[in-house]
Amino acid sequence: MAIISGKEEFGDPRLTRIAQADKVPWYKKPNLRFLYLILIPTCLGVEWTSGFDSSMMNSLQAVQSWIDYFDNPSSSRLGLLNAMYSLGALMSVPFIPTVSQYLGRRRTIVAASLVMCMGAGIQAGSRNTDMFLASRWVLGFGIPFAIVNASSLIGELSYANERPIMTSLFNASWFVGAIVAAGTTYGTFQMKSTWAWRLPSLLQLVPSLFQLTFMHWCPESPRWLISRDRSDEAFAILQKYHSEGPDGDEFVRLEFAQIQSTLALEKELASKFVWADVFRDPPMRRRFLIASVMGFFTQWSGNGLLSFYMKKILNLVGITDGRTVQQIILSNTCWGLINAVPIALIAPRFRRRVMFLTCTIGTAAVYTVWTVASARAAIENSKVAAIPVLVFIYIYSPFYNIGWNALAYTYLVELFPYQQRAKGIAVEQLTVRFAVFFNTYINPIALDSIGWKYYIFYCVWILIEIATVYFLFPETYNRTLEELSFMFESDEIRKKQEQSVAKALDLELENVASNTGAGTGADTKTVDKTA
Repeated sequence: MAIISGKEEFGDPRLTRIAQADKVPWYKKPNLRFLYLILIPTCLGVEWTSGFDSSMMNSLQAVQSWIDYFDNPSSSRLGLLNAMYSLGALMSVPFIPTVSQYLGRRRTIVAASLVMCMGAGIQAGSRNTDMFLASRWVLGFGIPFAIVNASSLIGELSYANERPIMTSLFNASWFVGAIVAAGTTYGTFQMKSTWAWRLPSLLQLVPSLFQLTFMHWCPESPRWLISRDRSDEAFAILQKYHSEGPDGDEFVRLEFAQIQSTLALEKELASKFVWADVFRDPPMRRRFLIASVMGFFTQWSGNGLLSFYMKKILNLVGITDGRTVQQIILSNTCWGLINAVPIALIAPRFRRRVMFLTCTIGTAAVYTVWTVASARAAIENSKVAAIPVLVFIYIYSPFYNIGWNALAYTYLVELFPYQQRAKGIAVEQLTVRFAVFFNTYINPIALDSIGWKYYIFYCVWILIEIATVYFLFPETYNRTLEELSFMFESDEIRKKQEQSVAKALDLELENVASNTGAGTGADTKTVDKTA
């Protein structure tokens, strides 16, 4: 029996062809324009919290009042303060699929936002290290629920032509929160009171307030509604937001038929135990294996050092002034946003495998040069070597963003059918949190112990990433979600899907014809009676 499935095959491409023929831009479609605008605070805004947290904890290490209040934390204590966020996230992952299916995408995001507001409040009011640790755990517990459902909701609501770009912008939104946090701590780090760190801690609840405020106007996922036998509501949402193109009615009827048929077939194949699908068959094992390695790759590509321990990296090459460190953190975060947004708009237009390979090969080259420059700075005590280190820190960002930032959630949404989508992204979040826990706890100890030599580990690891992407990752470019649902499964299942879609579409057309005929008859009677 195969451990994982072989080459991918795709379903009926009719929906893709209709979408490709639609040349009306999204901003000329009033309903779709409103949808994309409301997805900014309700879904893209979830990543503002993640970015804010990473950047804030990075910057607080240069805030003297925070260092003094928590008794100048050692490397292990500092690692624990950062890692507690990931520990809370790890403990929430097993519950995500069940809660998401029960509450739906919208209500799960709202519930998670409430939890994160509470965590930010506790963090800002911390009286001691234990209270600060508890707040980090609460914040970490809430964030995976929001990330899984927000990224899924973007993919499930967006029109086919813009879906890859919208899901790519999700991760790019991380930099918005990161810039606000870096800017806030840069503005407060010279304050003598504890408000130098309490104010940034309190502001971490602001992104969650956006979700709580605007979620009322965001529609629910049509796929979740159909899975809960609320097909009329689902069809109304699809009709409102996806029918503004030249063949809009045909697109919506076919999309609705595909979703209905695909979900019905997914239910037949799904395991009764919520997590049994992870090991169900070779196609599903391959999906979950890819999700697992993606979680590690997005965090172990060297970015964890920049996100949490920039101060230590700069200290290794002789940059020790607190203000200079804060300025570099802020400027690098701003540069991340400047290149991440256009990359998120461009990268989805190319084949996924090409972009992931460009990302991994590029980061491998950057890390190699960075390691050599850091070695020169340490061995030769050369201050000049700090310049190439800084240059390649900035060059690293675009290469990382091409793949692991721009396409991570785009790829995960495309990779999994609806029934397993929350589980798949939850598994990715599980390995993300394992990786971040390792990064935040081990990285400061390793940097203090072996300095620049620790970078060699990442140089070798990124080579493993290149090989894994080349041999394991399938191509999902330019297909709708339902066309990708059974790409690893047998031809028999794909044919069954196509037959079910045809039957559902015929039934839908009969209903339309019947309703039209009834309406015409009623009009005729009215006219006769009036006459």
